[in-house]
Amino acid sequence: MGVGPSTKETTLHHFRDPLINLIAEDPSIDFLGVVIGGIPDRNVDKKFTGERIGAWLEAMRCDGAIVSEDSWGNSNVDLAAAMEAIGRRDIPQVGMVFQGTQGIVDQNEYMDTMVDTNHSESGTETNIVAENCMTLAEAKKCVALLKLKMSRKYGHL
Repeated sequence: MGVGPSTKETTLHHFRDPLINLIAEDPSIDFLGVVIGGIPDRNVDKKFTGERIGAWLEAMRCDGAIVSEDSWGNSNVDLAAAMEAIGRRDIPQVGMVFQGTQGIVDQNEYMDTMVDTNHSESGTETNIVAENCMTLAEAKKCVALLKLKMSRKYGHL
């Protein structure tokens, strides 16, 4: 569904994703790429996918990561598994999630910095196309939070 956590993104949003554009244009960031993890049905497979994502980032020697999901509910288990696997490897990270009034279904100690992309008054996913797509302001917030966490760990950017 895209990098941003909305299940109703438009094709235009995919081609002009604010987070990808912001990171790619930032001279202080060595943008390594986008890892796309699947959303398996079984919890054991969700955990496995999260572990593979963590191992992949560790092997790439990532200094930091922004982890997002493109929906909510049961997909929060996948997000939590990935963030836990990344966090155990001591890689600073920020989560980008649609939360609203629904809350996050599964959480852990590594999910300490989350940016919510809810824009609806009701705080729920709606039938309005692109209503809960990530905005440039939210992308900037994610990048700023990640840079802060990285500077705390590494002492500089």
